Amino acid sequence: MSDNGNPGSLFVIVAPSGAGKTSLVRGLLENEPDVRLSVSFTTRAPRPGERDGIDYRFVTVSEFESRRAEGEFLEWARVHDNLYGTSRAWIESQMGAGQDIILEIDCQGATQVKRLYPDAVGIFIAPPSIEELARRLRARAQDSESVIERRINAAQAELAQADHFEYVIINQHFGDALEQLRALVRAARLRFSRQRARHPEVFSQLRLVR
Repeated sequence: MSDNGNPGSLFVIVAPSGAGKTSLVRGLLENEPDVRLSVSFTTRAPRPGERDGIDYRFVTVSEFESRRAEGEFLEWARVHDNLYGTSRAWIESQMGAGQDIILEIDCQGATQVKRLYPDAVGIFIAPPSIEELARRLRARAQDSESVIERRINAAQAELAQADHFEYVIINQHFGDALEQLRALVRAARLRFSRQRARHPEVFSQLRLVR
């Protein structure tokens, strides 16, 4: 499967917990109205302020496993003892309608998506250092110290996979990182495959020489 025939682009954004991925994606959505976020299914409990259907679709383990067995998910993964999955049908319909889609997933899920959609744009959000990541995790005061230590260890393993992505943004200063993310999204829309899909009238009469 490939997204070559779709006018919409698929962006796969991965980051260690605490690197600022969620804030960057939120800033991108506020500034780029033609981008939509894929809302993942998850079995984890909502965090303070999270809303069902907006941040995640919160489901039970049994419901998740039922949907997985029916082939509903484009990708799924187990992260920190919780299950996460992306709706295949929703992604395909949105991209076919010309919508750019953001997937916030882990490295395991990104590998699955890139296998199905080779043209998906892979973006890794990295913290400026592991020490700064640890400080941010503790500052947000959402997890116990044991969970924070587990996330720090996971972050080191995830950083080792950053070379699997086309682009890496180091989120040291939020404003700079957001502008870099917006620039990547705008540039991806200008790829030949996307321009041809969005504007077939421009290329329909041309004989392309390879």
